[in-house]
Amino acid sequence: MKIVRYQTTGPAAWGVLDDGVVMAAEGTPFVDLRPTGRAVEDATLLAPVAPRTVLCVGRNYRSHAEEFGNKVPDEPLLFLKPPSAVIGPGEQVVYPSLSGRLDPEAELALVIGRRARHVAAADAWSVIGGYTCGNDITARDIQKSDGQWTRGKGFDTFCPVGPWVETDYDPTDVAVTCTVDGEERQSGRTKDLIFPIPYLIEYITRFTTLEPGDVILSGTPEGVRPVQPGNTVTVEVEGLGSLPNPIVAEGRGGSRILGSRSGSVRT
Repeated sequence: MKIVRYQTTGPAAWGVLDDGVVMAAEGTPFVDLRPTGRAVEDATLLAPVAPRTVLCVGRNYRSHAEEFGNKVPDEPLLFLKPPSAVIGPGEQVVYPSLSGRLDPEAELALVIGRRARHVAAADAWSVIGGYTCGNDITARDIQKSDGQWTRGKGFDTFCPVGPWVETDYDPTDVAVTCTVDGEERQSGRTKDLIFPIPYLIEYITRFTTLEPGDVILSGTPEGVRPVQPGNTVTVEVEGLGSLPNPIVAEGRGGSRILGSRSGSVRT
């Protein structure tokens, strides 16, 4: 099932994508959401999550750690993004005036499906509600100058997620790519994660409780390079659709680049 979050003329709502058409749904996302059978007209896709916690894993591909001259970590290197950083497909990433280097980072995102605390690796798959594309936007110069990652990773719009959450999916060996204006920058496979998904779930839930809808960004492959205002960054995870976001300079408004018509969504 492909879970979406959408908006028409009213507040945001949850739905299910069926053959490219947004269908209204009822129930709790990632727990017992079910389609009502009613197609939604003129739906615009939003981020398919509204997380309480966004927890990210740094340097989880050896090649990415090495391309920046960093030591490969002995344990998962974790950091948080605020929920205010989350945006959806087609929404603008704002290049802050405080930064001189902005890097996109393509990632497989895990969405939690039930409350998770002290989950053993053997049981990890049972607490994951689905999977989607994520982009760990990073103000690299601020990350380096601060010595910790809160500002450099946490600006508003620095966590694009989408376009949907797939509940029936095998994430163990899938392609993760990033293109900028159609040029491929990053390409990797999740089989190369230093710390695989079950290990991450066990490690994370030993110190914090995860709730349904919370998000884990699992790490980014090599090929990270800066972007500029005017570029469009597209993250793709094999089988999970496409997540495009334009980069705009701070203070410059604009429109979304992706929408839908008559309830149909381009994927």
